[in-house]
Amino acid sequence: MRLFAAVLPPAPAVEELRRAVVPLRSLPGADTLRWTGTPGWHYTLAFLGEVDEELLPDLYSRLERAAHRTGAFGMRVHGSGRFDGRALWAGAAGALDTLRLLSERAHAAARRAGVPMEEHRRYTPHLTLARSRVPADLTPFTAALEGFEGLHWEAGELSLVRSILPVDGVPGEQPRYEVVRAWGLGR
Repeated sequence: MRLFAAVLPPAPAVEELRRAVVPLRSLPGADTLRWTGTPGWHYTLAFLGEVDEELLPDLYSRLERAAHRTGAFGMRVHGSGRFDGRALWAGAAGALDTLRLLSERAHAAARRAGVPMEEHRRYTPHLTLARSRVPADLTPFTAALEGFEGLHWEAGELSLVRSILPVDGVPGEQPRYEVVRAWGLGR
């Protein structure tokens, strides 16, 4: 099962961002980008990759402990950025130190449960909006969203999400995401 740990923004924050992204789709070069669907918008905390089912019980209990050790915190979608001309994303503002701590705890929980994890590097909170197969000039897109200030919301759950990749060759098909388990923060 292909999994990642994430914080999911609430529906009002997703809708607000969706409205801000609509005009970006008409900018020059937008048709060369693969735009992510709103059902998949999330802040990844730790990417686990393919996880053997026998590891799941220990993973669940360790992620639950990580969630309970971290209190709920305030967030909002804020601004934008890009990774190497290949990914356009919306950023985050608020209690980013707590978000980073939760990322570290999710990463450690997976590693201690036996999931082979890549080296944990400095966490950059982001919600991917579009990707490009080849490096692209994403400057007009980041400029259009740089002043975006989303509504304030409380991150209250750590979610373990299953990623179901699209079948190759199906035009426009998007990955599907389903929450496998979720744990309340600080409970």
